[in-house]
Amino acid sequence: MNLKYFGTDGVRGRVGEHPITADFMMKLGRAAGVVLANGGKRAVVIGKDTRISGYMFESALEAGLAAAGANVLLLGPMPTPAVAYLTRTLYACAGIVISASHNPFQDNGIKFFSAEGEKLSPETEQAIEQELDKPFLTVDSADMGKAQRVDDAAGRYIEFCKGTMPFGIMLGGMRIALDCANGATYKVAPLVFRELGARVHLIGNEPDGLNINHQCGSTHPAVMQEKVISCGADLGIALDGDGDRVIMADRHGEVLDGDELLYIIATARQREGSLDGGVVGTVMSNFGLELALKERNIPFLRTTVGDRHIHRALTEKGWKLGGEASGHLLSLDRTSTGDGIVSALLVLEIMVRSGKSLSELKQGMQKFPQTMINVPVSAAGQQRLSGSEKIRQIVTDIEAELDGRGRVILRPSGTEPLIRVTLEGDDQNQVERLAKHLADTVREELMG
Repeated sequence: MNLKYFGTDGVRGRVGEHPITADFMMKLGRAAGVVLANGGKRAVVIGKDTRISGYMFESALEAGLAAAGANVLLLGPMPTPAVAYLTRTLYACAGIVISASHNPFQDNGIKFFSAEGEKLSPETEQAIEQELDKPFLTVDSADMGKAQRVDDAAGRYIEFCKGTMPFGIMLGGMRIALDCANGATYKVAPLVFRELGARVHLIGNEPDGLNINHQCGSTHPAVMQEKVISCGADLGIALDGDGDRVIMADRHGEVLDGDELLYIIATARQREGSLDGGVVGTVMSNFGLELALKERNIPFLRTTVGDRHIHRALTEKGWKLGGEASGHLLSLDRTSTGDGIVSALLVLEIMVRSGKSLSELKQGMQKFPQTMINVPVSAAGQQRLSGSEKIRQIVTDIEAELDGRGRVILRPSGTEPLIRVTLEGDDQNQVERLAKHLADTVREELMG
């Protein structure tokens, strides 16, 4: 389904450049109100991260929704998964998040949740886009929507997060280096871990509207690693700007990405008899995760990149656990969407129950060396990728050389004019050599 505005995860781009403008957001708010509220008075929940542009877009969306006759519940700065949770528990008809996730402050975007706290279907996104093409009409004054602040939103979400931990499991003085990325979790995350008994050493908890994700958070784990060592922490936790991703570090400062955290959760659940099926990853999940799960007879399924595809696969299979190397993990027995805090608590629960450290728990999975090269191409070049016989032949030759001990992934980026060339294998030098050769070929074939 070809959509004009919606990408891999909502509508995203540079602030001030179409469609990330105030006038478009007002139109988007009205279109969403027509489609999602369907002329009724059930409220739409709006949350945002800490970007300075969030103020402008919050007001624009509120105006558009009110023009469509939808009521609005304003949460203020709140993690993406909190918006999903509060959409359900406040019985709203939809949730909207103003965030560009792990991107810098110059970017922003809009993500939507259904009344069930799940990402919208492509069909619903298409209906919103069709409504965008219609004239901007305002309902009668007597039918306009109202807006109000939800003053206890943070407290509701903090209690939800703590409630995902089984009764009696406490963090009992565990020392945690916590990086909130100067983003949406800067208030709630420290309280969650402290109220469960942890001693928290904070990083990235002073947002100013411009420093979200800047040299901090899950995309810059070095800050967390250094904090773990300097304060003698038992582990580190790094969230991203909107709080739906988590990366962790062991007591030695060694980073564990989403694949390694998935392995820890999956094998612990297998031992407890609570795995309920297998694990869903993506085409970008490390080959080492696939092999490690296979050795333990845990089924593993790959989807295209994006949490909505993981969610769909989990639902279809009746499984509960999936995620991406980026740290976007889904545990559908705990919550409806990726949640960095809840995912971290899952791992901490395993540590408490087992009495083992992170470095001990990750033993058994060996990540394969991976090299990714981003090749800039035009939109037309992206479209020509699948039709290139020369590229297809080189991929075949590389796969033959890897001989079952590695993978080749070629995919157009969903958010940038790039082809992502990724290779995995058990020999780092071989992987780098082959990745460069393939990237050079893609550049020659598709840049013209």
